[in-house]
Amino acid sequence: MELVAGLRRLWRHRYFRRLLAVRVATQSCDGVLQIALASYVLFSPERQPDAASVATVLAITLLPFSILGPFVGVVLDRWSRRQVLVTVDFARAALALGLAALVATGLRTDGIETLFYGGVLLAMSLNRFLLAALSASLPHTIDPDEYLVANAVVPTVGPAGVLIGVGVGTGLRLLLGAHLPAYQANAILFVVAAAGFVLSASLALRIPRRQLGPDVHEPTRAADIVVGLREALAHLREHRPAGLGLLTIGAHRIIYGIVTVSMILVYRNYFHTLEEVDAAIADLGLLVVLTGAGFVVAAAVTPPMTARLGLRRWMVVSLVGSGVFQVLPGAIYATVALLVAAFFLGITAQSVKICVDTLVQAHVADELKGRVFVLYDMIFNVALVLAAVIGAVVLPANGKSVAVLLVLAAGYVLVGAAFAALSRGADINRGTESLHPAAV
Repeated sequence: MELVAGLRRLWRHRYFRRLLAVRVATQSCDGVLQIALASYVLFSPERQPDAASVATVLAITLLPFSILGPFVGVVLDRWSRRQVLVTVDFARAALALGLAALVATGLRTDGIETLFYGGVLLAMSLNRFLLAALSASLPHTIDPDEYLVANAVVPTVGPAGVLIGVGVGTGLRLLLGAHLPAYQANAILFVVAAAGFVLSASLALRIPRRQLGPDVHEPTRAADIVVGLREALAHLREHRPAGLGLLTIGAHRIIYGIVTVSMILVYRNYFHTLEEVDAAIADLGLLVVLTGAGFVVAAAVTPPMTARLGLRRWMVVSLVGSGVFQVLPGAIYATVALLVAAFFLGITAQSVKICVDTLVQAHVADELKGRVFVLYDMIFNVALVLAAVIGAVVLPANGKSVAVLLVLAAGYVLVGAAFAALSRGADINRGTESLHPAAV
């Protein structure tokens, strides 16, 4: 009900509605693209992935944007963000068609795979750039006292779009896989994703060119890149709640990322044999759906819990709760137990993200939001890659390890304790005033 009430409140803003439509469309296509990518790379009937292969895929797809992030962050604070949305989605449509053409050959030569991973590298980097642009644009479509409501609704409706894409992609892949070779089924998924990106770009064109900012229009110079990164870091040091939020979610994502790698391996190699590709895809898809359902619930419970406890305390509760759910039922390696754990970990993980999004929106000046949100995405990317590398070292080939999950649970609790200690006395609750003047 809180999610519906928040969405109803924000719905009166015309450009919020249009920006939300862009987000849902583009993230739905992301879901289809991710299913196509996972099916081609991790669920090939000829290959059995291990933690090292998952780490390699994540490094190839995520690290490049982490390197280029500071450079493109300046673009978001200098160029029309509406134009960024349009240009990026058209570019991703072209890349998806290129990937479809490569996959449709049915070849897995070194040359084909090099081109394929190069295309994936660009597509995923552009995806993170686009999400940073969407986040930086949001304040231009709502009132300043609506940040928490918006950051509960938008980051949940967006992933709901991903779930739609995952559901459509999984169903389409299973349907096509029953009648076509795997490579042809995967190629069609890439084509569907390309069509969706074109639709998303068309929706962005309904927003005026300057509506989404930035407010300051200056030409971009080479020196702006280094200066802009330095300014963003200095701003985060001066605005402690935002900087602390980014550090906290980075630590959280390392732990959550190791769990994600573990679940991929468990569903691919522990619950299923190498030949059971479709069954593994279907079961892992269900896990993703339950996690997404947890995201939706987080959007409903975070505003009232923040009003009651304060943003700081709710973040601590969510981090400690992650540790609890990681052990029980997360350490029980049975399909039902893991689905229940995925649902509750989805709630706590998304609650943390909603709170951190609010901290950044409320404590960072608009002229620096683009750069800071790019840094935010960089932290996400590096944390996930680092998690995959750690997973490659500590996880067995089938992903099952109770000892690792116990250590990860303790890690969640330690992160919560560290945030509680470091945030004491900080002005954490700015941006939540419209809900309740909750205590810190």
